[in-house]
Amino acid sequence: MTYDDDNVFAKILRGELPCQKVYETDRVLAFMDVMPRGDGHVLVIPKTKARNLLDVEPDDLAELAKAVQIVGKAAKKALSADGLTIQQFNESAGGQVVFHIHFHVLPRFEGVALKPHTGQMEKPEVLEDLASKIRAALPAA
Repeated sequence: MTYDDDNVFAKILRGELPCQKVYETDRVLAFMDVMPRGDGHVLVIPKTKARNLLDVEPDDLAELAKAVQIVGKAAKKALSADGLTIQQFNESAGGQVVFHIHFHVLPRFEGVALKPHTGQMEKPEVLEDLASKIRAALPAA
């Protein structure tokens, strides 16, 4: 399969669609999921063209994993979460919907189930508030 330059994450990377940025380097971008399954749901993507785990370059995957850890720690701290769920899906049969490799970072709270994926979009002001809290918990550069 070939990479689709018109996928939603490619459009975000090109600045064609907005996002609530949480963390960014020259190689990765982390932003709030607009259809979150829980408070503080962040997506972490590489800036390179890769569909999923099956075709991403190992060096890009290593940078992506580092960013997932940084964002995960910050999200857990910022929201006083009890734990984290990290998800990554590959191909349609594996649950992948957007064909640009990405990790879901989901802060988790004891006794609180993940919301079902209904397509319901969160209010921009809620996403900005959560993004601001997570950004504030990131380690100093």
